[in-house]
Parts: sequence; C-alpha cells; structure tokens
Amino acid sequence: MNILIASNNQHKIKEIRQIFTLPNVTLLTLDEFPDAPIPEEDGNTLYENAFKKASMLSKFTGLPTLADDTGLEVNALSGQPGVRSARYAGENATYDENIEKLLSEIDKVENPDRNARFRCVALFYHPDITLSEEGYIEGAILSRRHGFGGFGYDPIFYIPSAGKTFAEMTEEEKNNLSHRGMAFRNLHNSLMNKIHQLTHKY
Repeated sequence: MNILIASNNQHKIKEIRQIFTLPNVTLLTLDEFPDAPIPEEDGNTLYENAFKKASMLSKFTGLPTLADDTGLEVNALSGQPGVRSARYAGENATYDENIEKLLSEIDKVENPDRNARFRCVALFYHPDITLSEEGYIEGAILSRRHGFGGFGYDPIFYIPSAGKTFAEMTEEEKNNLSHRGMAFRNLHNSLMNKIHQLTHKY
C-alpha cells in the first residue's frame, strides 16, 4: 500500500517517516509527482489547512494521503503566530526571518509572558475514511537561539522538562516529545484500526 505525504518540507517529511510506520506501507513524496498542485494554506485553523492539503493531493494522485499543519502559540502575542507560523514574516519567509520577527514582536511587549505551545494536527485522507489527531507540547520562547538541530522555531522553543530546546535534542528525543510526534503516533494508532479496509485497493 502506498500513502502520499502532502508536504514539500524535507525536514517535516523526514520526521514523519521516522514517526509514522505501518506494515506493508510505503510513504511516497511529492518528488514523485512534479506536476502536483501546491495548496494555498489559507485556512483559519490547523485542521482546515491539513484537510485541504490532504484532500486536494489525494484527489490529484489517487492515493490516500497524510498531511499536517503546525502552529506556535505564544502567550505574549495572544496566541500568535498560530496558524500563520510558517508565514509569519511573509509568504516566502525563511526560518531565520520568522524567528527574528517573533523575537522582535515579543520585545515590544512589557513584561512578556514567554510561555508558548506547539500544536499539530495530523490528518489522513481517503475518499472513504478521514482521520485526524492533535498533538501539543508546552514550552517557553527564549530570547536567543540555542542549538543547531531541528528546523523552524526549534532553536528558541525551550522545553523545561527536558532542560533544552528542540534544536539541542537528538532526532529521537525530539520525536518522542514533540507535538508532531504525538499527533502522528495518535494518527498511526487510529489508522491501524482501519488499514485492513484499504490495503486491498492499493
């Protein structure tokens, strides 16, 4: 059985492949479908964006599809950047540009509450079955970067229980703790109960 990962983010694809494993399932990527459309992530919620990506690319490729959307919610910024986390500094913003804008916005707040959380919605789409699960982790936003691993906001997202940022963790440590790890493990478990219904088709 083949399942498509609806993402062009190679960091995210690597994490999903490490987290999400099913017997007799091959995870394909959009590299194998160069003409596939790029869904605009214009939803108001993480679920809306994940569903749009998964359903659009499933209909284009004819494959059951995995997608996710992730948001960083910062208390000092009233829950922003949230659903716009990947585009916080602009539609084609780099990871560094997003971090710089976030730190700049927090600096404008008097006595900011730097507590924050990452939330992820992971979704599986098939014309007969749609499943979604959510994961989250609480942390705090540091005033400067720590660590060189991970991607996105990982260098400034500090997890008190671990005593380090995501960027200071090994891949295994991060996947065990992270919002994406939690969401895709939950989705994996939900899908295991349904997978026998699909394997004969793909």
